[in-house]
Amino acid sequence: MSDQPSADEATVAALLRAARALLAERSDTAALDAELLLAATLGKPRSFLYAWPDHAPTASVRARFEAAVAARSSGTPVAYTLGVKEFFGIDLAVNPSVLIPRPDTETLVECAIERIPMGSAVVDLGTGSGAVAVVLARERPDCRLLATDRSLPALRVAQGNARHHDCQVAWLCADWTSALAARSVDVLLSNPPYVAEGDPHLAALAAEPVNALVSGRDGLDAIRAIVADAPRVLRAGGQLLLEHGWDQAAAVRALLCEAGFEALESVRDLNGHERVSLGRRAADAIR
Repeated sequence: MSDQPSADEATVAALLRAARALLAERSDTAALDAELLLAATLGKPRSFLYAWPDHAPTASVRARFEAAVAARSSGTPVAYTLGVKEFFGIDLAVNPSVLIPRPDTETLVECAIERIPMGSAVVDLGTGSGAVAVVLARERPDCRLLATDRSLPALRVAQGNARHHDCQVAWLCADWTSALAARSVDVLLSNPPYVAEGDPHLAALAAEPVNALVSGRDGLDAIRAIVADAPRVLRAGGQLLLEHGWDQAAAVRALLCEAGFEALESVRDLNGHERVSLGRRAADAIR
């Protein structure tokens, strides 16, 4: 993009064309990225870009937009540049200390909303941005929500999101279930790291926290840790819901079965992949 554009080159339409061309080699969603960045820089909804393609932003707006496009071109996700990501119909603050919420995780939230009994004590393990906990607190105010994460910076982001959306969530800096008392929880749920070491897709995720993505040689180390201790933490009949990779459902169900869970089930996401597996703690599964 030129430092001194002509009048025609300085319109919304022209800026978007230039940004799309610059981002095309870096992003599979170059057009969407450009629109999100320009709309945010202008402080307008995306619809403004279509309604006013001949609008000429000021030089300072162009400079900020070009800086944002350059950051995206260098690998910074749009969500980190904007500082916000939409999830389950609400905007959540994000920064490089937390994983960017994905649509896949909405499957976990939907499962929880449908299956959590009234008045349950619910714990979101490894909450990150707080996406799951905040949405559940909004959708199921009858439940008591606790969210854990071993990262203090992540917890600060999550707490800010809860305050912004006026949600009642308790927070605990802890590694998975390690700080939870025996038979104290009705529902455990988690979107833990589940990518295998060396997975080729990790190159495209280099800007996000690796410890929120990678979990051992097969990607199941965190899930193993959660499943192993869940029978101690859950009350009789309590539920464990886990998000996992598209090809890990059978392995996760096997882990749940070995730990004594009953009523095993896997739920498919919008792409038809088994994305969430769950089970119920048997009455005699006391560790």
